[in-house]
Order: sequence, then structure tokens, then C-alpha cells
Amino acid sequence: MKIIIPMAGMGKRMRPHTLTIPKPLISIAGKPIVQRLSEGIVKVAGQEVDEIAFIIGDFGAEVEKTLIAIAESLGAKGSIYYQRKALGTAHAINCAADSMQGNVIVAFADTLFDADFKLDASKDGIIWTHKVEDPSAFGVVKKGADGVITDFVEKPAEFVSDEAIIGIYYFRDGENLQKELQYLMDNNIVKGGEYQLTDALENMKLKGLKFYSGQVDEWLDCGNKDATVYTSNRVLALSKDEKLIAESAKMSNTQIIEPCYIGENVVLENCVVGPHVSIGANSQIKDTVIRNSMVGTDSHIEGKFIDNSMIGNSVTLVNTADDLSIGDFSTSV
Repeated sequence: MKIIIPMAGMGKRMRPHTLTIPKPLISIAGKPIVQRLSEGIVKVAGQEVDEIAFIIGDFGAEVEKTLIAIAESLGAKGSIYYQRKALGTAHAINCAADSMQGNVIVAFADTLFDADFKLDASKDGIIWTHKVEDPSAFGVVKKGADGVITDFVEKPAEFVSDEAIIGIYYFRDGENLQKELQYLMDNNIVKGGEYQLTDALENMKLKGLKFYSGQVDEWLDCGNKDATVYTSNRVLALSKDEKLIAESAKMSNTQIIEPCYIGENVVLENCVVGPHVSIGANSQIKDTVIRNSMVGTDSHIEGKFIDNSMIGNSVTLVNTADDLSIGDFSTSV
């Protein structure tokens, strides 16, 4: 089994946080988004994953080193590919053409999920979905009585299905997927100036391949600040098997309302922390009430009340208001 993760986007909706770090490497409860995504897929895959291929932009050597380490922590080889131009989902995936052999899972790195199923690798393809209240904002699948997907519908104006595509796909034959993606590019089949994965899926379906949906219990978005804070809250609530509070954390006159993630060497003094707070390693927080928020590493905070906030790495804040979105290396006193 191989996992292919396109993550070359600039993450503009997550600025200022993505000015210094790619969005998939933003930490959620102590782990980068892309690491949690990879761990979730490995758990569901039901077989050994031998390679994880990351498709990135010009993110630098340190990012590449981190991604390779994530793959190796899961017992897989890490591979790096580059998407030089933003030419659509099909183009992004095809940048990893050399890794498309055998069973392949494609997962876009701006989403997390919670699922309790094992992948049936004998099927031609599985499109992971989640039922939503308003499907008009999503791509959805329409299925026949036998459960086989009959149509892929992008943002339907009228109701056809409430099963939204979450951006994770399984293909039994990676070589065939690559041929279909290459066909789009060779024949310049574009929509809105981009090569679309859904066009390849439609071609494969017309040739007789049968796709099924795999429903996840929860779909968590990391598209903007508020969504990412909510995702962090849910990850904390679901992380029952993880040790969330480091033994090296020092706390005096502080109340922790779980669930919370407290990283290595965090110092908390005269604080009320939680619920749903994530604090990165080496941060120091004093005289603060903080809830439903994310704080990066090496930050210093003194203030009255912080809520629904996302605070980056190496940030200094004193006497600040609530509901903040502060990028790395910022100071407000």
C-alpha cells in the first residue's frame, strides 16, 4: 500500500500562520496535521504501508526532513515530489507518478477524520465520504441500490445526495490511475484552467470500474482559523489513548480542565487552562484564563482571557483580548 499526499498549496486562508510554515505542518495537539492524517489512514488501511509520497512546493530542506521522519515513524519510506504550478488536483497527484503502483490511497492534507472501518482492498476504488446537512457546498456522490457510485456531482443546486467527498480516495490499481491522470494532461482536458481528479474518476467509471463510498464518522476541516481551532478541540476529545500532558510541564496555582495538550517544558503560573487547549513545547503562560485555543511552541503569554484563538510559535502577548489569530514571531504588549 502506498499513500500519496498532495500538499503544495499556499494555505492562503490560514494566513498569517502559513506565512512561516506549510499548513499541513501546523500542529494539532502536539502533532502536525499531515502526521495525524497519515496515522489515521494507516489505521484504516488494514495492511502494511510501504511508502508515503508527499507532493510539496518549495518548502525547504527542514520541511522535507520532517515529512520523511513522519513516514519513517509509521514504518514507511518517505518520498518527496514537487508541484511547481497549481494546475489542479489531477495534476498534483500525477506529480507522484513514479509512486503509483499497486494499492494507492490519495489524501489531500487539509482534512482529518475519525473512522471505524477497515479498507476493502479488493474493490476497484473507494471514495471516502461524510454525510452533511447542506450538500450544496460540496462535491457529493450518488449511488445505486447496489452501493456502487453512479455519479460525482459538484456542489449540487438541487438535492441528489448528502454524502460529501472528504478528499481521501483508494485505488486498487495505481498504474491505471496514473494513466487516467496522464490522459487528461495529454489531451488538455481542463475545467476552470485546471486538471480535475473527478474527470479521471468519471473516465474510470465509464470504463467499468466500480467505486464505492467509505463513510467516516467525523470529518474535520483545517481550512481556516476557526475550523482549525474546532478541529483541535475535537482531536483532543477523541485522543483518549494519547498521553496529552507532558511530565516535564511545570504548573503552579493552575487549574487544568481536560482535555488539554500540554507540551514538554511548558510553564503555567496562576492560570485556568481548558477545556480544549493545546500548548506547544517551551511556552510560558502566566495570569491567564485560556480555553478553546491553540498556542504554538516557545511562546510567552500574560493576559486576562483568551478564547477561540490560534497563537503561533515564538509569540509574545501581554494583556491581550480574546479571539485571536496571531502568526509566528509576533509581539503585542
